[in-house]
Amino acid sequence: MVETNVLILDNGASTIKVGYAGLPETLQLFPNCKLTRSKGDRKNFIADQLSFCEDFSGVQYRLPFEKGFLTNWEVEKAIWDRIFSAEVLKCDPLSTSLLVTEPCFNLPNIQKTYDEMIFEVYEFKSACRVIAPWFCIQNDTGSLYEGPLYEEQTDQPDCVLVVDSGYSFTHIVPFVMGRPIFPAIRRINIGGKLLTNHLKEIVSFRYWDMMDQTYVMNEVKETCCYVSQDFLGDLETCRKNMRDNPILREYVLPDFSRNKKGFIRFKKSRESNAINFAAASSSSSSTTNIILPEEQALFMNNERFSVPELLFNPSDIGMSQAGIPEVIVEAINATHPDLHGLFYSNIVLVGGNSMFAGYKERVEKDLRVLAPSMYDVRVGMPEDPISYAWHGGSKFARTSEYREKLVTRREYLEYGSNICLRRFGMGEEIAEIDD
Repeated sequence: MVETNVLILDNGASTIKVGYAGLPETLQLFPNCKLTRSKGDRKNFIADQLSFCEDFSGVQYRLPFEKGFLTNWEVEKAIWDRIFSAEVLKCDPLSTSLLVTEPCFNLPNIQKTYDEMIFEVYEFKSACRVIAPWFCIQNDTGSLYEGPLYEEQTDQPDCVLVVDSGYSFTHIVPFVMGRPIFPAIRRINIGGKLLTNHLKEIVSFRYWDMMDQTYVMNEVKETCCYVSQDFLGDLETCRKNMRDNPILREYVLPDFSRNKKGFIRFKKSRESNAINFAAASSSSSSTTNIILPEEQALFMNNERFSVPELLFNPSDIGMSQAGIPEVIVEAINATHPDLHGLFYSNIVLVGGNSMFAGYKERVEKDLRVLAPSMYDVRVGMPEDPISYAWHGGSKFARTSEYREKLVTRREYLEYGSNICLRRFGMGEEIAEIDD
């Protein structure tokens, strides 16, 4: 343990990233869900226990987050109990300081409940509550960019724009001198959950009913989907014959007996199966002699790129919102004009949706079209955009600013949530810089 014994809890709506500050080897990722009930063994699973589930067909999730906000504290408490227990982290709250994340635009009554859970239920020695993009800028963001200008850069950029595309929302947060410009923060109501649900609807309409197979379809999305650089061109490619279509993928669904995880069948094998099927169909023999593959496969064609396309064109499903590149421009235009060039050249992509292949290239490509020609557009993305915020929190926990923001349990019991509201602020006065 480090000297201060600080526990970093990046409490994402989909994944919890937790570990002790200064000890990256303690970092663990857990699903932020409870009571996933399997039809096969009829057992309940919490957080890390999902790895023991043998059958994910038709599992039902209970999530603590609803529309991006932590509303079900009964579920969250059960998850935190499991994570803090002796079987997982061996955390003793009485001697531990907690650094926890909360969503952007978090509601005051939810913030108050955060503080009550931390200090009254778990009785942590001290705590600090911040938004996840704040953690991201604690890292060396300058190292994410290429070019001679950034190779020699040793200090952190004065202006950084964080694009956090997660489970519930996509937030665009501009920072100046380490402080967020609150009037310029933007949110798009599209995240990983919506993309998975949209894929379920498409597959259920075109192929089989997969509306109850959330876990399976989320695996399909993460394995097969990518962000197109030429949407209309890829649509034309998808109309071609199977043999001439490089986009088509055959995803073999898990049967949870031999295969507990789906996989993509090689194209050569798929073409061979198609040829054998065609030959058998044209022969005079009965169709009952046709040998079909044992696995149940799902053909992923234009679904592969049309689902992530919602991040760039929400209007495809009738949402009256702009895509990520347009909202980035809108957020930058809400800041002082003298800062626009700095923001365009210091954009950081984080969150689970940034794991889509081609995501970074598409954002940079679309921004180059929208941004004024006088500005350089530079987009950086860390190798692990999911745990990037946690590593920033680990660095922040070793700074003097963290100690200044810290609220002890004794202070909370004396002053209540009011001291948390004052102490956990992130410099609202910087918001006036756009005046």
